[in-house]
Amino acid sequence: MVYTIEAAIESNQFECIHVSTDNLKYADIARQNGADVPFLRSEELSADEADTWKAVRYVISEYQKLGKEFDTVTVLQPTSPLRTAEDIIAAYHIFEKKDAEFVVSVCETDYSPLLCNVLPENGSLNNFIDLDIVGRRQQSPRYYRINGAIYIQSVNLLMREGRLYGEKSFAYIMKKERSIDIDDNYDFTIAELLLSKKLDMLGRIGQ
Repeated sequence: MVYTIEAAIESNQFECIHVSTDNLKYADIARQNGADVPFLRSEELSADEADTWKAVRYVISEYQKLGKEFDTVTVLQPTSPLRTAEDIIAAYHIFEKKDAEFVVSVCETDYSPLLCNVLPENGSLNNFIDLDIVGRRQQSPRYYRINGAIYIQSVNLLMREGRLYGEKSFAYIMKKERSIDIDDNYDFTIAELLLSKKLDMLGRIGQ
């Protein structure tokens, strides 16, 4: 969470940096690191199955009650600690340049989805991939995946619950090494190693 707050502050793109949580301890940590937490997330929106965008609409509605209005809202998930201030700035540049309603960070996939398929119960590879479609790897198109690091959206689109991935939606391409999305212990270990490497390099530069 702290890495995300620091990146948001360093980007200098936000009028308000809010941490949405139902936990008083996390709220205090967020405030100590420069975030605004005037209210906690409701119990209904804190369950594992809670919808992210409903939670964001709740945040916007609560700020409106406090007399604060915003044109855009950005979701920066704390599970993407390697996202940088430069990434946020670059994504906002696309949002403004394209006159977009929605900008989402993506990164190149490690493998083509054409090499993926479901497996039957017996584990058979019969018709697992179509070699005529896959062809040579060098000739395959580049595929990208949503990496979960940055979601910029107009408040107008958010509150009217319009189609997110429509004609006015665009991608911001992030480097794979900054696109770790922590879902399990393996992801956490990789992120920890990359962060240690990054901090070590910054330490050497500062010497």
